[in-house]
Amino acid sequence: MRDVLLVQRERVLKALRGHGDEFLPMGRDERVLHDGYNEQKPRDLAVQVEQAALLFVSLLRRLGPSEWDLKIAYMFPDPSTRTLRWIAVHTAHEVVHHLHDIEYATGS
Repeated sequence: MRDVLLVQRERVLKALRGHGDEFLPMGRDERVLHDGYNEQKPRDLAVQVEQAALLFVSLLRRLGPSEWDLKIAYMFPDPSTRTLRWIAVHTAHEVVHHLHDIEYATGS
């Protein structure tokens, strides 16, 4: 969830800088290894998720009306062009989805 929020924030920033036309995958599988997911402490991760969410939401709050319609190349589910509005809605959906996964896995 932390990485999804950070990657989506970077994608929005790319679009705002006029570089939203590159189709770059998030590298989910590589992150597991390179970031040492199995070694991360849950408390540290919880703080990082909160910080990533604050960064992403703060950026979205600053978007002007015309910026919501800026386009960005996106790999999911197939390579296509999406608006920043779609990125915001899709990211919110993913966060809720992952929270449900965590609740299910932990029995909370």
